[in-house]
Amino acid sequence: MENRQEKHEVLQFRGSMFLSLVPVVIFFAFCALMFIGLKAFNMEALAMAGFIALLIGGVFCTSYTKYWNAAIKGISSVSSVSVIVIFFVIGMFSALMKASNLSGGFVWLANSIGVKGGIFVGFVFFAVCVMSTATGSSIGTMFSAFPIFYPAGIVLQSNPMFLAGAIVSGAIFGDNLAPISDTTIASASTQQFRNGSPADVGGCVRSRLKYSLAAGSITLLFFLIFGGTGTGVESIQIEQAANPKSLFMLIPVIIMLIIATKTRNIFLGLFIGLLLGILTGVSLGLFPLSAVFANDPEHNAITGFLVNGVASMLGTVGLVIAVFGIMGVITEAGMLDYIVKRILESKMAKTPRGTEIAAIIGISLTDIIFGGVSSVCILTFGPVLNEIGKARDIHPYRRANLLDATANSLPACIPFMSVFVFIGSALTGLSPLAVAGGTLYAYFLFAVICVAVCTGWGRTFEGADGGEVKNNKG
Repeated sequence: MENRQEKHEVLQFRGSMFLSLVPVVIFFAFCALMFIGLKAFNMEALAMAGFIALLIGGVFCTSYTKYWNAAIKGISSVSSVSVIVIFFVIGMFSALMKASNLSGGFVWLANSIGVKGGIFVGFVFFAVCVMSTATGSSIGTMFSAFPIFYPAGIVLQSNPMFLAGAIVSGAIFGDNLAPISDTTIASASTQQFRNGSPADVGGCVRSRLKYSLAAGSITLLFFLIFGGTGTGVESIQIEQAANPKSLFMLIPVIIMLIIATKTRNIFLGLFIGLLLGILTGVSLGLFPLSAVFANDPEHNAITGFLVNGVASMLGTVGLVIAVFGIMGVITEAGMLDYIVKRILESKMAKTPRGTEIAAIIGISLTDIIFGGVSSVCILTFGPVLNEIGKARDIHPYRRANLLDATANSLPACIPFMSVFVFIGSALTGLSPLAVAGGTLYAYFLFAVICVAVCTGWGRTFEGADGGEVKNNKG
């Protein structure tokens, strides 16, 4: 950290380096306005907020030119470029899953076996877990799942609070675990090996599976037991939403997951999954070939879900660019080094266990500040965790898992401060307290990661060759 300041001129601000945090404060103010005041959410608005924050923050720097040089340096970092490239690729795979109407297969399955009450709530949790893992999009999964599963669950005597919570929980499960999730990619990309290369997504996913499955299993059991007791309403037609053929789209999803985790190459997994998914979808009649890629001469445009998939990621990529720009400014101002130094010098962070506890606190506060937008939290606190984790030799996989699990758990589901809760409330009419109360996976995942930190379960250290080393460090 000291070497960085020796080699590069520190970015100077008018009065104090703490003014480098002005963009963070402005960005937080925008988040509070959108989530709490306007009750609105979209990635394009968040990206806009990030760039506005950067523009205003430069006024407090002694050199506007050097300020933007620092921002560009952050944007052009290996972590930033890796995230951006992967996001555009996963956008196409996610659009493929949406076009195939995977949720329709689960509706058909539930309707065929006649599940209801708590069993249906447990089934919905499982189905949404699969959907979010397949698409890598928690927000997109919720918008797809709520209109289908929530009305059907009310008919089948499911408890509204736990039914809504099961959908949000399933969406968060995939956000935490899916190799094509924005938070998985961000958490891996912000944690680096000693040689400076980002942690690979496949290795992170494989090592975090135990945490997700432990929390998911407990959550499923609770939904099965307590998810019933609903009164039910007059029957509605759900057969129209059912489509058994779409279940075959699980095949390319499974193959993609296996390849991505086995080879630790997310691009190879996505390529095979995308190719196989298109062949499966077209051959089964789930979508025509023109839905993949086609020309629209009337409007002089190219259409298809491949194009839409890339376009759907523009807002997210814009947000990533803005956040990495802000982090570039903070880094060049010496603020990141200051925060890392203060954490490492604290009594709590003298051991790996204490460092991880300090990380959980920092991640949680950052997540709450940014309204449960876990990707922003991860991109913001990730560089801090990368530095303090490396100082204690904690393996990049472990750091990435700690970062992602905490950001996608309890802190992301605080009522009136959570985008997940806000969307669930808006789509069901339930109060934010009810939606948050039913999101059991967030609480169990937080408990699991706290147990893992306190007991050392799954804690590994980086060896001299970058490999994982298990020892008795506390």
